[in-house]
Amino acid sequence: MNTVLKFSRLLTVLSLAGLILLNACNNKKDEFVPQFLIESTTIADVTKSDIASRLPGIPLVATLTSFDVRAVRIVYRTKDPDGQEVRASGALIFPTNPNRLPALLSYQHGTITNDNQAPSNYTNQSEAWSVGTILASAGYVVSAPDYLGYGISRNIPHPYEHAKNTAQVSLDMLRAVKEYCRLNNIQLNEKLFLTGYSQGGGATMALHKKIEEEATNEFRVTASAPGAGAYNKTGFANFLVTTNQPQAAINLYLWVLDTYNRIYKINRPWTAILTQPSAASVQANGVFAPVNSNPQQLFTAEFAAGIRNRTDVAFINAFRDNDVHDWRPQAPVRLYHGTADTTVPLSHSRDALNAMRQRGAADVQLIEIQGADHITAIQQYIFGMYFFFAGLQ
Repeated sequence: MNTVLKFSRLLTVLSLAGLILLNACNNKKDEFVPQFLIESTTIADVTKSDIASRLPGIPLVATLTSFDVRAVRIVYRTKDPDGQEVRASGALIFPTNPNRLPALLSYQHGTITNDNQAPSNYTNQSEAWSVGTILASAGYVVSAPDYLGYGISRNIPHPYEHAKNTAQVSLDMLRAVKEYCRLNNIQLNEKLFLTGYSQGGGATMALHKKIEEEATNEFRVTASAPGAGAYNKTGFANFLVTTNQPQAAINLYLWVLDTYNRIYKINRPWTAILTQPSAASVQANGVFAPVNSNPQQLFTAEFAAGIRNRTDVAFINAFRDNDVHDWRPQAPVRLYHGTADTTVPLSHSRDALNAMRQRGAADVQLIEIQGADHITAIQQYIFGMYFFFAGLQ
């Protein structure tokens, strides 16, 4: 074989090798590796006709449903209140036959006490099964985090009403959902809506605040609609130790104290917070044990005075760290709250409205649902939130 032919063949081999190497590099570069999403499992496919019956107590709910949906259990990486990486879970619910690019919607659930109620378990006790699925059938890709303490993280103590961690796990769920959508070719438009009621209202406000302060390079909130959330922990703590009226939800307030006592490492015994026999009852049986519902008789004089006079620095700082009412949102906010709510008093939403407007927020409104309590206000919250978001699509 002459020298010219050998050289020509050598060039051909080298060129092919170069192309193979280049393609391999390009494929490796284009391969997407999720940073938050760990695993996903389809748990249900639901037709829109089935969805319409999931809130039988709310008339006209069928008018909100348009598409069949799929529910998926998501497991993802997040952090616990100490900043340690943990696994969390939630439900992703999305329309399977949309006629337009869907928006992303983060739905934060209210207070639950049973793991069957967690979104990722998708039972009929879960808000994800009802409200979350209806919103997905209306055309949204719904991210519904369990929060820590439920689902796959059920062995972790739930950080009840801890704003920073709830916002963290909700944000990381959104990140995992976007990764799932990318891996499964689910295209989204650029809009993001946030909503939730009760504990979910506070979680929604905390998430909105966190995104606008820390994650604007990833997400831009289109609007949020928090319902009946406990936004002003400091103000409510002062109310609680000064009121002389029985509180029907007193055990929930004890749950908040228990959470802050643990997370902020205050580590105060119940005997320093509650009078007897309530202290012994809670110590033996947990925060849902029977206690005196009148705060004037429930809390020790020393604890009440420390909150009232601002001398209990440890708890005062914990309350302030969880206040989410006094900041300036850039995206529109609609607050929903019943005027007869005795579980989460209306003052929380009024305080948020006033503080945000004083800071110059351009579009914050409070819809006061006349005569409604914590439960009966839910129907108007759902329809109000739905039409508020629909007007921004």
